[in-house]
Amino acid sequence: MKLTAEPQLFVTDMQAALQHYTDSLGFTVALVWGEPAFYAQVVRDGAKLNLRHVDGPVFSEALRQAEGEVLSATVTTDDIEGLYAEIADMGVTFHQTLRTEPWGARTFIVADPSGNLILFAGA
Repeated sequence: MKLTAEPQLFVTDMQAALQHYTDSLGFTVALVWGEPAFYAQVVRDGAKLNLRHVDGPVFSEALRQAEGEVLSATVTTDDIEGLYAEIADMGVTFHQTLRTEPWGARTFIVADPSGNLILFAGA
């Protein structure tokens, strides 16, 4: 048995989200649905992220203040340093730069235009 996950991220501007995930994070667009587009999927290797358009803010300021970093998805890799360097070379501003967590994982976080925080993790 093989399990996979495809997180659904809520975005307020589909075109800006698609541009961010492709130009800044190296994903490719697998599908776009609707006119205007209200659903899309981006993929990179085995990672799949589904994007769903919503009107209005994705996260309230009250939630961010109360909870801090609210992650929308985690993408794992076997080459965290290489991925970090690649994304840094694309000019991304990191929400959290590469660091080693107390439990040993190496992580960094990128925010998309709608405020979704994507955690990238590896050993």
